[in-house]
Amino acid sequence: MAAIPDPSPESCPDPFPDLGLDAASRFAATLGLIFDVVRGDGVTGHLELGPHHHSAWGTVHGGVYSTVVERAASVGASRAVADKGRFAVGVHNATDVFVTEVRGPALVEARPVFQGELQQLWSVEIRALPGNTLLARGQLRLQNVAGRSTGHDG
Repeated sequence: MAAIPDPSPESCPDPFPDLGLDAASRFAATLGLIFDVVRGDGVTGHLELGPHHHSAWGTVHGGVYSTVVERAASVGASRAVADKGRFAVGVHNATDVFVTEVRGPALVEARPVFQGELQQLWSVEIRALPGNTLLARGQLRLQNVAGRSTGHDG
């Protein structure tokens, strides 16, 4: 997958949630996925794989890769429908793990395969750096749903 250009202000409708690690849930913060570019037509990010991602056997848990696929695709798909007052939720995640990396930097790239009125399909690749070795590839089908209240009045 090729690099995605930086988003322009026009392609980033507000309000959109803060995706920084400081604003993330403990689960998302522990994952450590940092978004570099978030657009409705692609997302790039990176994370540092390490012992906090490991299974009992000392390799990166497959659930980490599945979670990265879910998070990257959900963010991009939600960006794609934000101007319609919607967001996207994953309804089917199929992630294949090819290399059980132990530690090091990884690049995440997500792209839409299909973007419809009700559903979207995104493809995500996770690659080790340096070397660009494909660690995992996933596909996430998402449902576009109406935006929800933050729970605050006014």
